[in-house]
Amino acid sequence: MDEEAKITPWEVTSTTTIDYLKLIHQFGCQPIDGALVRRFEKVTKMKAHPWLRRGIFFSHKDLDLVLNAYEKGEEIYLYTGRGPSSESLHLGHMVPFMFTKYLQHALDAIVVIQMTDDEKYYFKENLSLNEANRLTRENAKDIIACGFNPKKTWIFSNLETVGGSFYRNIVQIMRHTSGNMIHGIYGLDLNNSVGQFSWPCFQAAPAFSTSFANVFAQRHVQCLVPMAIDQYPYFRMAREIAQRLGFKKPATIQSRFLPSLEHAHDKASSSGQREVIFMSDSKEVVSKKIREKAFSGGGMTKQEHIEKGANLSVDVSYHYLLYFLDSDQELKHIAHEYKAGRMMTSEVKKRATEVIWEILKEHQEARSLVSDDVVQLFMNPDREFDHSRHPKNPVVDDLEEQHLGFHFDPYFRSSC
Repeated sequence: MDEEAKITPWEVTSTTTIDYLKLIHQFGCQPIDGALVRRFEKVTKMKAHPWLRRGIFFSHKDLDLVLNAYEKGEEIYLYTGRGPSSESLHLGHMVPFMFTKYLQHALDAIVVIQMTDDEKYYFKENLSLNEANRLTRENAKDIIACGFNPKKTWIFSNLETVGGSFYRNIVQIMRHTSGNMIHGIYGLDLNNSVGQFSWPCFQAAPAFSTSFANVFAQRHVQCLVPMAIDQYPYFRMAREIAQRLGFKKPATIQSRFLPSLEHAHDKASSSGQREVIFMSDSKEVVSKKIREKAFSGGGMTKQEHIEKGANLSVDVSYHYLLYFLDSDQELKHIAHEYKAGRMMTSEVKKRATEVIWEILKEHQEARSLVSDDVVQLFMNPDREFDHSRHPKNPVVDDLEEQHLGFHFDPYFRSSC
């Protein structure tokens, strides 16, 4: 990894382009290539999500084994989470949830979502325990608005849930986790609080299905964890622990970072100094943020831009289109025209504003329907969960053989 890049579960900064291929090597993962994307489509009978086709979710550990298990008719479950520290989620927060919702449908999967109100209390000095717990329910409304299936989704607060089978697995994990392991993986030391030091054991436990007797009884079910690449150390540890405890190793699928508006190589973060787009922002606020804050890869003058074109690797508005513009054809057209200097920065910012506002508008409308009673339904541990497999229409035969993404297309390669 580049010496100028800092990538941990708590902080991501870089003054240069983040080398994701180096991260794959550093973390011992595998790249997601076109063959694996095509296999995903064949097994799930669904067209691959744009984030798979475009290399946004770019690496994995044992995704191929998950597909093998699904093809055999075995059950898969998904695990993701949220540390509640802000009133509203921002676009970067939403990426793993939006993708997990897609995977829920593709794999007919139960989803467990861990709300880590305890973790945020440990790591946020000015956040009270009661406030962290309150924000859990506010953030749950944003998550539910993604469209998760209530019969296949359980959202739980650590503060309200630790105990029983969940705590039994935490205890086993703690027994097999040394202080040297925590220090080596996360950089935590004796200056950190006991809560901070023990926290990784609490994040590892939901990757094992026997933590959830209310959902899976004592069955060992394969887990798949969608995440940004900075969270992978947690599950590298979980995979090591699984081997010692005789559990199934969790599989993982990792994404690139949605950048902050002001820097294409910083992770969007509500707790940092960089500007981000919140899911609660108005159309006017979104437009102003992108117009004034989104870093441009265009030329300093119109003439320079026409002559040299845009640098897609640093242009934030283009990055946001890479994430959120559905049409592959339009995205490729913008990439060609903008890079050639035939499309202006103002045009790209305008299109990015339109695309993002449509996502926010739809989300805000969905969130307005999520009442406290709906939240309580999703957080109720004592209900029946749907473990059945549902038939899907077969994927169309004329899908493009050449999938977009930094593995294939030079216009997208330059932005990774």
